[in-house]
Amino acid sequence: MKPYFLLVLFIGLNNLTTAQQKIYPIPDSLEHKSYKYLDKKIYDLKKDSTQAAIYLFAHLHKSKNEHNWEELMYAYQNILHQSPETLRIVYADSMIYAAGKSQDKALLGSAYLSRGIAFYGQKKYEDAYENYITANNYISQTNDQYLTFKVKHQIAQIKYYLGFYDEAISLFRECLDYFKDHNARAYINTIHSLSVCYNRIGNYGLCSQTNASGLKESKRLKELEMIPYFVHSEGINEYFKKNYASAISKINSALDSIKTNKDFANESVGYFYIGKSYWALGKKDKALPYFLKVDKIFQEKNFLRPDLREVYELLLDYYKTAGNLKAQLQYINQLLKADKVLTETHRYLIGKIHKEYDTKELLTEKEKIKKRLENQKYYDILLSVIIIILFTLSVILTYRHYKIKKLYKKRYDDIMLTSQPEISDKKRNHKKIEHQKQMLDIPQETINAILKQLEIFEKEKKYLAKDVRLPALAVILNANQKYISKVISHYKQKSVVEYTNDLKIDYLIELLKKDKVTRFYTNSALAAEIGFTSTQRFVKSFKTRTGVPTAYFIEQIKKESDDGSFPKANTISFN
Repeated sequence: MKPYFLLVLFIGLNNLTTAQQKIYPIPDSLEHKSYKYLDKKIYDLKKDSTQAAIYLFAHLHKSKNEHNWEELMYAYQNILHQSPETLRIVYADSMIYAAGKSQDKALLGSAYLSRGIAFYGQKKYEDAYENYITANNYISQTNDQYLTFKVKHQIAQIKYYLGFYDEAISLFRECLDYFKDHNARAYINTIHSLSVCYNRIGNYGLCSQTNASGLKESKRLKELEMIPYFVHSEGINEYFKKNYASAISKINSALDSIKTNKDFANESVGYFYIGKSYWALGKKDKALPYFLKVDKIFQEKNFLRPDLREVYELLLDYYKTAGNLKAQLQYINQLLKADKVLTETHRYLIGKIHKEYDTKELLTEKEKIKKRLENQKYYDILLSVIIIILFTLSVILTYRHYKIKKLYKKRYDDIMLTSQPEISDKKRNHKKIEHQKQMLDIPQETINAILKQLEIFEKEKKYLAKDVRLPALAVILNANQKYISKVISHYKQKSVVEYTNDLKIDYLIELLKKDKVTRFYTNSALAAEIGFTSTQRFVKSFKTRTGVPTAYFIEQIKKESDDGSFPKANTISFN
């Protein structure tokens, strides 16, 4: 990601998060794109933040403008995934804001879980844990299995960090069974978590098997980004199996990818075990630079895992042997600082994780069982009510169906017997005579000329042309648009559009009576046949003119034609 792009992204999105009520325009080319389309583009461009930015902004703008809180939360989530570690908490906070507006417990749980993961990525385990607990409180009130196992996976990571490996393994195995069939990346991540747990409990053989399985599954599922992590894990496992040269080689081969991912935790662990391998080989001078890198990460990132504490004991031993008192004092202070951080973090987390999470899990399960028992007695009543409602609804729908069918049949018979679909015209005809007596502010010779041209227009079926609106009609009749509109309104009692549409429909009715082939046309083909540019407009016009849907009319005309009951129509003008 380019530095100038990060600056623009931060400033733009910071303005959005601090001005929640402001409406932002969506780029014209993306204004009407669906959320599904924008999500796909963001996913396809996930490795190119510069290219993805326009779709990230479009998704954000669209959801804000539409006040779609669920999509707004997902928009911030997409931005979070594309952002550097230092900005992720900002967008996680915005996710919580949007989820809170939606009042959806699953969305709130997901938002707090994302913020917990963001804190975990920064190795702020206390903050991560607090957000996981909050997420779990919301998720436990839903039936969202994916989120349930996702938060369980993150709690397992905290347990692993604290050294509760057996408990972590138990949770990871539960997650593995679920993610295997539901989420490929989470499945691969869980295999990796199990491999490092097996290493920590001293089952190096099972650790190697799990790493081999993880490599195979990563290739099968095309989750290639995880391959360096399994190589890294096996390199550490090789150290414990005392294959020090292999450990150095494997960890070194994985470190470039891990550093590219800015994963300073696994980077630090890798340096530690490379240094330990050189130390075990008696090459203490080669081990020193790697131990210093572990210390540097602790100073810059405040990250130190309990097993990495040994690095300061080894550094003290090295400088004691070298007689360097200044360095000894420096690393005594670092060791004291490390102990303080580890003690405070562990005391807090160990007390909280068993008191809040494990107890919460039991209470949640207890409440779920109670609710199932309470709800069971209502099932029969609920089922009965549903059956009654469905039966009543079916009776109403059946009655309505036959009533509509009866009405359609009457209208159809009227049309076929009179060739006059005057469903809407009957109300006009009574008024037509009186209306025609009124005078128009148009010279009579002009009126006569327009009426004559309209007669020719109808006789020559020029109305079948596409898009015959007022401007086109003025050209065809060689008359003023305003005069034409007034004459048609006065003498036909219709608007220009209604007049031309009715002519098209009347023509089609006669065509369907005479031409059997036309009866097999689709609505789209029929619309094109009589000059409609829109199928929807044709269907609406047909229903308005005749009072019956196109499909019913054609079905009925086919039926009566086949059984010989096709009625003979009187010849009456439609207009």
